[in-house]
Amino acid sequence: MEKQKQSPIIQLKGLGKQFKTSNGPVTALDDINLEINPGEIFGIIGLSGAGKSTLVRCINYLEVPTSGTVIFEGVSLAGKNDKPSLAERIVKILSGSAGQAVKNSQDIRRARRSMGMIFQQFNLLAQRNVLQNVCFPLELIGTNRKEAQKRAEELLKMVGLEDRMKAYPAQLSGGQKQRVAIARAMATNPKVLLCDEATSALDPNTTKQILGLLKQINREMGVTVIVITHEMSVIEAICDRVAIIDQSHIAEVGKVSDIFSNPKTPIGRQLILGDAAKKVALGTERQLRIIFDGRESSEPVISNLVLACKVPINIMHAETKDVGGKAMGHMLIQIPEDETEANRVINYLKTVKVAFEEVR
Repeated sequence: MEKQKQSPIIQLKGLGKQFKTSNGPVTALDDINLEINPGEIFGIIGLSGAGKSTLVRCINYLEVPTSGTVIFEGVSLAGKNDKPSLAERIVKILSGSAGQAVKNSQDIRRARRSMGMIFQQFNLLAQRNVLQNVCFPLELIGTNRKEAQKRAEELLKMVGLEDRMKAYPAQLSGGQKQRVAIARAMATNPKVLLCDEATSALDPNTTKQILGLLKQINREMGVTVIVITHEMSVIEAICDRVAIIDQSHIAEVGKVSDIFSNPKTPIGRQLILGDAAKKVALGTERQLRIIFDGRESSEPVISNLVLACKVPINIMHAETKDVGGKAMGHMLIQIPEDETEANRVINYLKTVKVAFEEVR
């Protein structure tokens, strides 16, 4: 029997957001359409100012969209007009968006309780110790003290901080602070965990540990994780699918392996190729991007090409990464200007079925 496809846990339809400024309206998001499936790790990547953080705040209505619809578990959050509760106003203070008069409803409240959020700067309460910080969201929803403390202790054990419960944020490292923030975000058993540049303030080793923890939470607890970042390495490390946002629009969306192997937009190429994209502009010779998909990456492709075609090849950039446990990579090469020799190289790559594209 064919497995029935699950409905998306979050749908964004025609989502738009404008901010009023002294110089007129500024468009942060324009016609965003996305579907995020339950249980996946979904990445949203873009350059600074592309609209990533605004997008994640629109998902849980910390920012009210100017247009379009957010649908959470089949229920639209648009058009609600109840006043915010005291608890929600406190949550907005923690998230740094207390100045906005958000329109709330029971549906928005339900969605918010089902979405934990972690931030780049941790946003812990300095006057509360680690245990009290994790208990805070439980206090807001009326959980009794004993139950809240028990839940907080379980979560702190999960993130490896059971021995730091009485410590205060100022006594913790950056990685420890983010672990506390993750435990706090998980306190109310959310179905979705929103991560807004959650590793940007951390060193590479600590980043790797935090990403491993997020992957563990996703795998063992079934929590849908949405990762907002400007770092392709973060997307490659843990995400199943990714959307690239550029100048307030979604440029492309798909499986991480597909986007990495064959980016279809200029911004996709820039994010994936990085410095190599700049090197393409150097020189006037034709350039090819050879794509390794996990099979060819272990083969001496260039050596065999040179031996078979008897032409000089200039390697401009090469990189291989682990994407979902599979070796993925690309290589930029310059091929001869002579049309006959260039065609010999292209025909050889086609014959041995090595994926490539001409880069202009």
